[in-house]
Amino acid sequence: MSQTSSFHALVRLLRYARGYRRRVVAATSCSIINKLFDIAPEILIGVAIDVVVNQERSFVARLGFDTPQEQIMILAVLTFFIWAGESLFEYLYKILWRNLAQRLQADLRLDTYEHAQRLDMAYFESKSSGQLVATMNDDVNQLERFLDGGANSLIQVGVTVVAVGAVFFVISPLIALLAFTPIPLIIWGAFYFQRKAGPLYADVREKVGDLSSRLANNLAGIATIKSFTSEAREAERLRQTSEAYVEANRRAIRVSSAFIPVIRMAILAGFLATLTVGGMLALRGDLNVGAYGVLVFLTQRLLWPLTGLAEVIDLFERAMASTRRILDLLGVPITVKDNGEATLPAPVRGEVRFEAVSFRYANGGAGVEAVDLAVPAGHTLALVGATGSGKSTLIKLLLRFYDPSAGRVRIDGQPIEAVSLASLRGAIGLVSQDVYLFEGSIRDNIAYGKPEAAEAEIIEAARTAEAWEFIQALPQGLDTPVGERGIRLSGGQRQRLSLARALLKDPPILVLDEATSAVDNETEAAIQRSLRKIAHGRTVIMIAHRLSTIVHADQIAVVEGGRVVERGSHAELLAADGRYAAQWRVQTGSAEAAVSSVF
Repeated sequence: MSQTSSFHALVRLLRYARGYRRRVVAATSCSIINKLFDIAPEILIGVAIDVVVNQERSFVARLGFDTPQEQIMILAVLTFFIWAGESLFEYLYKILWRNLAQRLQADLRLDTYEHAQRLDMAYFESKSSGQLVATMNDDVNQLERFLDGGANSLIQVGVTVVAVGAVFFVISPLIALLAFTPIPLIIWGAFYFQRKAGPLYADVREKVGDLSSRLANNLAGIATIKSFTSEAREAERLRQTSEAYVEANRRAIRVSSAFIPVIRMAILAGFLATLTVGGMLALRGDLNVGAYGVLVFLTQRLLWPLTGLAEVIDLFERAMASTRRILDLLGVPITVKDNGEATLPAPVRGEVRFEAVSFRYANGGAGVEAVDLAVPAGHTLALVGATGSGKSTLIKLLLRFYDPSAGRVRIDGQPIEAVSLASLRGAIGLVSQDVYLFEGSIRDNIAYGKPEAAEAEIIEAARTAEAWEFIQALPQGLDTPVGERGIRLSGGQRQRLSLARALLKDPPILVLDEATSAVDNETEAAIQRSLRKIAHGRTVIMIAHRLSTIVHADQIAVVEGGRVVERGSHAELLAADGRYAAQWRVQTGSAEAAVSSVF
């Protein structure tokens, strides 16, 4: 990373934060006024020395206050109002900056999450969830920390240099030049360390993502870790990832920590120049004693805050490294665009057509090639074939998780890309083999697709999915917590809840991707009976490996290598004596099937 990349990230952040301009201006104004009040007491000290030394000939006397007592009293009143003003504006800038930090981080996290939700599935298949969580959470928090304190410090350092510099040049241009001599070195040092620290902090943010990913994966796979007694091995892998993060931080800290000692010596040179040259001028009578006092105090005010640049730059680099990751995520293009303005005509009949559809995954994995399929409204299509043959790809194309590279998918004659995603996916109920339940109650999960559903509707969906019996047996019934990802339930129970969730949505098109793979034979038979009932008047697309579950399908398509190689009813495919018939013989135990199976 170069120096310019950090400032480029800052420019990108300012563009994003255009809507917060008023808040930024208000917070900046309070920071500036607070710093002006903060500098004023040092000037008043010099004025007070002038009053004590010169009395009736002092600077304050020339303003109309004759006696030293009056002059001291007016300085006391001014000091009170200056300290009160400094306190007031410190309170205001802290409130404004911190509220701005909270509001911006909340909006940025939400915008990032909403953008991520609109990205196509290929993005999530190429990125680890830990990295994404680290970007949306820890990186956003890094930006908040900078806005909480770093932005104000940066502004106040700038105000100090300008305001104190103006006072110096008014009092003594010679001493001003001497006091300001170290500033170019300090600024150069700041940018030098910033250039060195930039790539180091980018590496720190990357290591944070790796650590988050490792923790998330291990916690999600804790049952597998325990079953293979791999606790020690996984703890060692986590230790290595954690040590990589520590080492990345150590390299960054080594660079940032060197800044203050170097800058301290530059500050010492400026202070000694003011102390000695100003003292000599005051002894010769060329410089007022009070003015000399002001210069000595203000030299500290001018130069010492510049050591804070180390901490500010540290915060700045951490924040900009995080900002790049956040804004890069926001800049990922949405390939499956929700540009469709039409809605599926109501009522949706559910006719589905795949017209010469082709698709290949970006990583070169399997896909589908020139698939033509038609599912009349209210009919059932079963897709069978080996793992990786392209069955699930067709479902993903139907849901527009991906767009085909060639061909078109239609529902009721309408191209699905011309339909809004809400209308398209609202007409489809998906029951996946990989069931995902959200942390919450059974009731919450069944009603996920229809949050306003009445309890009677939820119970009816549970009955139809053969889930009501086990729900009733639970101590809290529908209000039983399922745990993270449904960990408190068995695989079969989770799958039945997933089916109930889809049935409550009451979609005209129901997609079942190995929907009964995790249930026992008795429950599977019960669910099959239920499916035959709910299939009436509804289009059903099923993916199944157990052929006994799809014998009643109106049409069965055998998919191999991304192409449909056979299609027909169960009876027609058995009569054709092809791939389907061979697999049927395998699953029903025919002896001659063993050598002819292709699945």
